Amino acid sequence: MRRITRITTVGIASAALALSVTACGGKSSSDAGSDSGGDKAAIAYDIGGRGDQSFNDAAYAGLEKAEKDLDVQGSEAEPSDGEGDADKVQRLTELARSGNNPVIGVGFAYAPAIKKVAPKFPKTTFGIIDDASVTGDNIANIVFNEEQGSYLAGVAAAKVTKSKTIGFIGGVETPLIKKFEAGFIQGAKDTDASVNVLPQYLTQPPDFGGFSKPDLGKAAAQGQLDKKADVIYSAAGLAGSGAIEAVSKAGKGKWNIGVDSDQYQQKGLAPYKASILTSVTKDIEDAVFNLIKSVQDGKPQTGEIRYGLDKNGVALSMSNPAFADMKDVIAAVDKAKQDIIDGKIKVKTAP
Repeated sequence: MRRITRITTVGIASAALALSVTACGGKSSSDAGSDSGGDKAAIAYDIGGRGDQSFNDAAYAGLEKAEKDLDVQGSEAEPSDGEGDADKVQRLTELARSGNNPVIGVGFAYAPAIKKVAPKFPKTTFGIIDDASVTGDNIANIVFNEEQGSYLAGVAAAKVTKSKTIGFIGGVETPLIKKFEAGFIQGAKDTDASVNVLPQYLTQPPDFGGFSKPDLGKAAAQGQLDKKADVIYSAAGLAGSGAIEAVSKAGKGKWNIGVDSDQYQQKGLAPYKASILTSVTKDIEDAVFNLIKSVQDGKPQTGEIRYGLDKNGVALSMSNPAFADMKDVIAAVDKAKQDIIDGKIKVKTAP
């Protein structure tokens, strides 16, 4: 088993330096990707980086699984604070030049960079998570029906709330995060029309700090708790950990709903796990692993690869025994899931 190489990048110059140092023995730019065979794979993290207990960590789990099961040498590249598209272009270029195949951008923010870099490395597969806007013969668009999983979260929240007030915290107000909000509100209202939903966003584009600052999530959650919310669903990356902390400290009867990974199982959130009712999971781990395996098998995935309820690509986690024991809640969630799969419920992708 080979060791994963983690690369921390700070701006374009240091990104190039870090990658050139750690990729000793890799291919030159003239032959990169020509015969790498999937033996080297890389992921470039979104805002917050590895350790966010959510989105990025789920992608890392997929790379780690590939390292263990496929004998792939993995590389990770961290974002820098306040970086622009040029930094991402440099990062992806150096990862591809170093012979990694595939190179996976974790998050829609990599779309402009992949659009520029992918044509320059036609024999390298580029994956992008949560974006289908940029396409190409060597681009795999890994996307999820977040609104479907969020609908189930809304059902659960409406069933467990005592105050009839629940909250939604979005990291940054983008079309992607609006999908989470839309599904959550629809699921809650379809279950109990009298439930009041408090939506709030931490930042607006081009400020993406709402995905990386736990203090913003904590303050937003406290504000919603003060308005009597007793269930709060956060789709805010690392900032969501602050919301989880605030809800946990609010005491018994206050619930968090996590996102992307099963946050009840995240070691970094262990002090607050009892308050994490469930999480809306996205099978990012398997999506990353499957893309790496497809390249290694010589049949690289390309085009849109969609994961929804029908493929268990999105789901509600059942790790918290307290949630698993809520039989009436689980029954309602299971019915809603089947109705969505059967087409009886059409979930909105915008509020």
